Amino acid sequence: MSAWVLPDHIADVLPSEARHIEELRRSLLDTARGYGYELVMPPLLEYLESLLTGTGEALDLQTFKLVDQLSGRTLGLRADSTPQVARIDAHLLNRLGVARLSYCGPVVHTRIDRPLASREPLQFGAEIYGHAGQEADLEVIELAQACLRSAGVSGMQLDMADVRVIDAVLGPVSLAPAQEARIHAALNAKDVAELDVLARDLPVTVRRDLLALPRLFGDVTVLAEARRDLQASPALHAALDSLHWLASQVEGVDVSIDLADLRGYAYYTGMRFALFANAPQGRAAASLELARGGRYDEVGAVFGRNRPAVGFSLDLKELVTAVAPRPLVAAIRAPWGMDTGLRDAVASLRAQGHTVVCVLPGHEHQVDEFHCDRELVPDAARSGAWTVQNLQTDIRK
Repeated sequence: MSAWVLPDHIADVLPSEARHIEELRRSLLDTARGYGYELVMPPLLEYLESLLTGTGEALDLQTFKLVDQLSGRTLGLRADSTPQVARIDAHLLNRLGVARLSYCGPVVHTRIDRPLASREPLQFGAEIYGHAGQEADLEVIELAQACLRSAGVSGMQLDMADVRVIDAVLGPVSLAPAQEARIHAALNAKDVAELDVLARDLPVTVRRDLLALPRLFGDVTVLAEARRDLQASPALHAALDSLHWLASQVEGVDVSIDLADLRGYAYYTGMRFALFANAPQGRAAASLELARGGRYDEVGAVFGRNRPAVGFSLDLKELVTAVAPRPLVAAIRAPWGMDTGLRDAVASLRAQGHTVVCVLPGHEHQVDEFHCDRELVPDAARSGAWTVQNLQTDIRK
């Protein structure tokens, strides 16, 4: 095998796409900061038990493991940043009030969860700790929308669910973890035949409600159907009320409800949401899931602080394929030289924020990645001075 061949679903990012990703990263972080979110930078790897405690089997299977040569303990490359941010909130910040935190960095997955995905996503996220009310849920959804708008996404659809609906349906029975996991998988796949088999020995009302869940998706009228068709309980009504309130408050987005949706990691405890947008031409899918989040109030319990928490995340490498690249800010072309006036002029332009590309001798007619539209030339009116003028010829060949 050639030395330059990369592992499956791992890829280099070349200049034009890397520039676009970096512009998006800055835009998203600035948007989060505008909402009061502070940036944190958790490490790429840490002890495995810290990464995985309380997150469930799904994240375990996604995590690369290795042995620490210093301690002999098992380390993990993070597959998701939320457990790390929960640890930071619980142990390092230890605030009594609300903490708004954002992050952006690579995560690594052992396998892909959908076609064309990368095993090395660049994950951006924002999370609120310390507030259990729906106000935090709404703020996170609105921030996710604002971030996608800042990236140039339009025509978004918001899909919502609530894990408490499934919990309420299964509340009357006690199930082994393995059986409950199989029921969750069948619900998420909307596999009614498998669900029928798994629910065969359950009480009649529980079995009826489980078989009803896969068809309870669509617009907000689904919530009224759920109230009518599912066994009433305080937990069920709290979940449906929460979804109804959120659906009535969000703006600028089409809302859909899917009460059997269980995608994502096992640490979600309440509302869950995903934001979709139309896929670019050439993509097999009609729409792309660009952001995902929800409430995960138990995520910090293993770190000693069981704080309310809600947040979202997205993959910048996925996002960059779904939006048009931003116009390139043209640069200034300059000759290479040791002339003091030339070097001072180049330094002054760069200090003003301009990109100045000094063309090395012998490379004057090679590809110009920055599409220079101006050039630095000697000023005919002032000896030793240099001035910027529009390029008269296109040096791109």
